[in-house]
Amino acid sequence: FEAYVFEKMSKTKLPGLSIAVVKEGEVIYTRGFGFRNLESAAPMTPQTRVGIGSVTKSFTALAVMMLSEEGKLRLQDPIEAFLPLRLQPFGQPVQIWHLLTHSSGIPATAYAEALIYHTVGEEATWVPMGSFGDLKAFLEGAEPWAVARPGQRFFYLNEGYRLLGHIIEAVSGKTYEEFIEERILKPLGMKRTTLRQRDVASDPDWATPYLLDGNGKHLPSRFPFGVFADGGLISTTLDLCRYLQLYLHRGESNGEQLVSSQSLEQMETPHISRPSSLLADEGYGLGWSIHPDFLGHKLVSHEGSVLVHTAFLGYIPDLEIGVAVLANASGHPLVQIGMVALAGVLGKNPEALPFVQNQKLFSQIAGRYETFKGTMQLRASFQGDVLFLESHGQLLKGSVPFLPEELTDRYARFSTAQRGRKVRAEFFIEGEDVTLIYEPYKLVRTGA
Repeated sequence: FEAYVFEKMSKTKLPGLSIAVVKEGEVIYTRGFGFRNLESAAPMTPQTRVGIGSVTKSFTALAVMMLSEEGKLRLQDPIEAFLPLRLQPFGQPVQIWHLLTHSSGIPATAYAEALIYHTVGEEATWVPMGSFGDLKAFLEGAEPWAVARPGQRFFYLNEGYRLLGHIIEAVSGKTYEEFIEERILKPLGMKRTTLRQRDVASDPDWATPYLLDGNGKHLPSRFPFGVFADGGLISTTLDLCRYLQLYLHRGESNGEQLVSSQSLEQMETPHISRPSSLLADEGYGLGWSIHPDFLGHKLVSHEGSVLVHTAFLGYIPDLEIGVAVLANASGHPLVQIGMVALAGVLGKNPEALPFVQNQKLFSQIAGRYETFKGTMQLRASFQGDVLFLESHGQLLKGSVPFLPEELTDRYARFSTAQRGRKVRAEFFIEGEDVTLIYEPYKLVRTGA
């Protein structure tokens, strides 16, 4: 497993990564890889603070469930019962559960993306989102932007979870930060988890955020502290293991029932399907993504990214195992590293995971190809799941992207559109020998 992590970090130039695995109440593995700060060569550790991005949404959803259990709100309540905001796509009020499940019918408005891009210095529209009033002003005119009635279709909506944060404040009489700290962080002993910039400003074990430029150079960057209940928490992998224990122990911590098992089961139930997923039949619950068949078990998980910090948190309820992964840049998807770690705990071969199978297949395919007697040369390379066939002549250069259609361990077919026609590239694999059929040409792989 460590060799796998090291390879993926090296390939995608991740500066640092931290991981921790919990099983049946105990942290069974924890490790820091690489650097939290490249300039000082300070290593990443399991106690290094890193922004967890959208993993924050599970904390927000948990807070809503706590308030629901206290009778202070119902998931079916319209949001306008708590906030002075009318949001009624196609004349139907958006309810709290629509925001929890990303099913308001309103497509993403990209406020968070604009805020993050602007913070790190990328050209982007400035979105001054400092209060509920700012959010209300921003969402003015959002109703006609909807493309589905509430409850009908999944559209990931950061603004929805920001609204939930303000609902928590309106109902509890506390700030979002106070409620999360008093009701979740302190009872779980999550002492290194925070929303406050001042907590990390003087912390030597804070992960420097990095961007990669076009040449793969690491550029120290800035953290987008303006993100809120949709993605603003900062934590460590060891603290996140304490959080995972709450779910694995069905809402109980240190002899105290912080939330009912029924509420957790509601959070872990898929309420709407996700149109794009890493594994088959993925759905979204309340603040969590639900994978019904991860190597024979239900996996509850969430990814997080604020571009310069990334995260993955996942657990298998029936086996009481979970994993937390954090990194201080964007690189190899942490969801894949987390899933490979969980496969190892299960005693399963990671190659049973579709993305691992695909990565192995793509590594066999990538390389140089030649036609009969070397009359024409091409190079096959991959960016994610996209194949590129490239020519690198002095005068004639080009790169054509292809999308996968069929992938097996001995055959792969990709297609693209050229001049109004569908064009295919087929690879036939026999041990170390790989043959490419590309339009009228047959090419054989001659090297990496």
